[in-house]
Amino acid sequence: MNWLHTWAGVVLGGVLLAIFWMGTLAVFDREIDRWMAPMTRLPLPAETKVSIDALHPTVEAAVAANSPFWSVLFPTERVPAMRVAWRDGEGGLVQRFVDPATGVFLPDAGTLAGTRFLYPFHYMLHIRFEQIGYWIVGLAAMAMLALCVSGVIIHRKIFADFFTFRAERKPRRLILDLHNVTGVLGLPFHFVITLSGLVIFFATYFPSAWQVAYQGDRQAFFADAFGSVRPERTSRPGDVASLDAMAAEARRLWDDGALRYITVRNPGDARSVVQIGRLDEDGVGLSYDVAYFDGTTGKLIDHRTGTPPVMTVQRFIAGLHLIQFRHWSLRWLYFGLGLAGCVLIATGYLFWLESRRKKHAQLGLTGVRVVEGLTIGSVTGIAIATLAFFVVNRLLPLGVAFAGYDRAALEIWTFYLVWLATFAHAWLRSGRAWAEQCWALAGFAGAAVLLNWLTTGDHLVRSLSRQHLWPIAGMDLLLLAGAAVAALTAWTLEHRSAATPGRRASTRGAESRAPAE
Repeated sequence: MNWLHTWAGVVLGGVLLAIFWMGTLAVFDREIDRWMAPMTRLPLPAETKVSIDALHPTVEAAVAANSPFWSVLFPTERVPAMRVAWRDGEGGLVQRFVDPATGVFLPDAGTLAGTRFLYPFHYMLHIRFEQIGYWIVGLAAMAMLALCVSGVIIHRKIFADFFTFRAERKPRRLILDLHNVTGVLGLPFHFVITLSGLVIFFATYFPSAWQVAYQGDRQAFFADAFGSVRPERTSRPGDVASLDAMAAEARRLWDDGALRYITVRNPGDARSVVQIGRLDEDGVGLSYDVAYFDGTTGKLIDHRTGTPPVMTVQRFIAGLHLIQFRHWSLRWLYFGLGLAGCVLIATGYLFWLESRRKKHAQLGLTGVRVVEGLTIGSVTGIAIATLAFFVVNRLLPLGVAFAGYDRAALEIWTFYLVWLATFAHAWLRSGRAWAEQCWALAGFAGAAVLLNWLTTGDHLVRSLSRQHLWPIAGMDLLLLAGAAVAALTAWTLEHRSAATPGRRASTRGAESRAPAE
């Protein structure tokens, strides 16, 4: 178990840390969206007065692009702007925001921000080829479950260790104590959040059951399990009936309940189907209450409220992971425990390095240096890359393009290039990389806050004084707190590094005087 715990952590720790880091940020993905897309920083209106039928020009654009769908998401407390989306002729996602109070289309955000970059990175690493990203994340999740179980077994005094933190001891002892404390503190959360992540993608990781039961018909399985309907095209044109009338009928079905979305499947086709979902933020389980209408006539086809027991359990577990329900204190708890998971993985790496550094140096091995570079790039490197992603978002003007890449692609390229640069820096500047990258973290975090002020005018005083800008204030405050922690860490590392040679010299002097005395 000790061997399993050690090497599962060393081999997959970098992937796990990236997953935990992005998952922690994804707790506030919609708030990050508003920070990165200033045009969506709108006050939530008392009611949405925009007619859905008034958005018909975008439906026509979807039809012209032969898009398989057209959808609109209604505003919520966390996302006050309406969002209209469809596929363009090349398969890319077109997304437009609408002011729900006036119906005016907002400028193109020009960014994938939190919900379309940070969040998908969490569960599939943006590796779409043959779903390889999903399988890498699934393998890492299985390793995390093994690490949780083996960690409990090898730490026989786990509860005593939880109350033990020896900050005055040697760095290796301090690191191990911090590893134990964060491990025990977050153990239930880390186990449940990892297992629930696997349960969400059960159809991918455990496909045999539904393949046998549905003879491999994935669409039939999804129709029963999730209520999704994907009608086949007839190649015969057909107009879309009044969406406002269908929305009114759906609200009547759910006793004037709020709607979350309207999706038109196969817009412009004679067999188009309109799917309308109910908004439910009051429960843990994800609600899939839906109503289906004939797209051309507007006639109600079917509606579903409630789900079979097995899917009810699955949706509760998925809702526990995705935390889409309205509960701000629990959302902050998730965020804190997610950061504890990052610290847990990082300290595991550091303990491995410190316990082998002297031995590897004596034997002339390079393993410690290789793993240390991977650790630095995985810990401070991904944080620096994320902050660079935020900074370049505030630097690039809307509509900019370079070398055939639009603004959103340039932001993503910045993230990956900066991340790769941190690994190179870690190997080239061995011994100094930790402190230098912590200084870089502090600089990027401070620059992000300053640039947000300069480019939008939403400084902390202004954002704290207006309720609809509190998410922006929260983002800025977290960035400033991160900058302070990073700067303090960098200063401590440099101070300790400067003091070490003196201590070593005095130790050697004492040893040389000992025989004479």
